[in-house]
Amino acid sequence: MDKRRNMYFYARKDQKTKEQLLTLSDLAERYGFTVVRDAKQANIIVSVGGDGTFLQAVRKTGFRQDCLYAGVSTSESRSLYCDFHIDDLSTMIEAMTKEQIEVRKYPTIQVTVDSETKFLCLNEFSIRSGIVKAFVMDVHIDDLHFETFRGDGMIISTPTGSSAYNKSVGGAVVDPMIPCMQVSELASLNNNHFRTLGSSFILSGQRKLKLTIVQDGNDYPVMALDNESLGVSHVKEVDLILSDQVVKTVKLIDNSFWEKVKRTFL
Repeated sequence: MDKRRNMYFYARKDQKTKEQLLTLSDLAERYGFTVVRDAKQANIIVSVGGDGTFLQAVRKTGFRQDCLYAGVSTSESRSLYCDFHIDDLSTMIEAMTKEQIEVRKYPTIQVTVDSETKFLCLNEFSIRSGIVKAFVMDVHIDDLHFETFRGDGMIISTPTGSSAYNKSVGGAVVDPMIPCMQVSELASLNNNHFRTLGSSFILSGQRKLKLTIVQDGNDYPVMALDNESLGVSHVKEVDLILSDQVVKTVKLIDNSFWEKVKRTFL
């Protein structure tokens, strides 16, 4: 099968979305695309929903390096990952056929748990206490013991993820053209006995971050990759680096990251 114009739709299974997919599929085929039912046969993967659906589409299809991702919003407006709207589908199709798009490469973070299991995340990795007790972690940057953290947990975000959970806890919004990771604290404990940096900090793409969990009864932290929980128990350490794998997304030429930020927050 020729994969050059094969399109796969990732969406919720409710009746309204199914009806929207029929319209979208008909339009895509009218413009010469082949709609496939297996994501492995596609070179364009389109999520239909919101940013959460887009994150799930990327994760469930394995962070494909050989295809483009596009997001179609079904809410009132477009969002960070959704450049197109369900009520204006012709814009997406015409943009793809008339080369009015750009391909933006969004960085991902590689998360390694206990030196064994590896995962990728596009927005952020978060780790929090699983019980009502201060969470204690030793934080290492490269080979340097940076601090001993006490608090509710931490968020490590990509530049695109910096405008999500990270921003809600006071982190900075970072341009996705800067390859980096941002580390933000969740309710850190700072007093005369315990001290952390107390603010978000940004690590270059060449740095390595290690979180070593102090085994004091808080041995089963709640961890999440983007909007999906990570079912790994009795965790001792987590290593994070900026991955060399990127997510290639379809972007309209006149819809940059900062235009999206302005539209969303200002």
